[in-house]
Amino acid sequence: MTEQAQPDVITQTADYIRDRFMIDSSGHDWWHIYRFWQTARYIGQQEGANLIIIQLGALLHDIADWKFHDGDEAIGPAEARRWLESLAVDPAIIEAVVAIVAQISFKGAGVPDSMQSLEGRIVQDADRLDAIGAVGIGRAFAYGGAKGRLMHDPQADPQQHQSFAAYKAAIGTTINHFYEKLLLLKDRMNTATGRQLAVQRHQFMEQFLAQFFAEWNPHE
Repeated sequence: MTEQAQPDVITQTADYIRDRFMIDSSGHDWWHIYRFWQTARYIGQQEGANLIIIQLGALLHDIADWKFHDGDEAIGPAEARRWLESLAVDPAIIEAVVAIVAQISFKGAGVPDSMQSLEGRIVQDADRLDAIGAVGIGRAFAYGGAKGRLMHDPQADPQQHQSFAAYKAAIGTTINHFYEKLLLLKDRMNTATGRQLAVQRHQFMEQFLAQFFAEWNPHE
């Protein structure tokens, strides 16, 4: 793939993904992908990584998320490969992007991350940054509502899932999701840039939860 052809592939992929995800209401819409794409590109510039792989990985990371396909972990990488092959993308770039799509997901508090490449670790950081902070809070409740989950149940304790199977099967509350995933992400950032960007967002979530519980039990 020539330098001239690469921007066209990015533009075509962005247009394709925008058309597919513009009306999603689960927090995995086009604007999530757009924010995440821009953050990934910024981190990639700071970390000196391959921006073509990063941008394609970011744009395609949710092309067929297992959360919306009955837990099927293979469909996303397969869809990403099909799309990139239809554009005649360089096979080495395809393999790098498909690996990112396959490995990006958080798999449970007790499951270590498996991302191998620098580009993949950057894309993973950008995805996780969009899951925390003010936007992350909004997305968490949007997803919980889309899945019919309770906002909070004081009698339901958070679970620290020790396997991906357990994490996928979980149907806990949105507030528990903060303790099962979102509050863990700051310390699981891969890059120096990601860690720097995560600090304020993490603090905002802590402030939100303190206010939430104060309002949940206003007279205790």
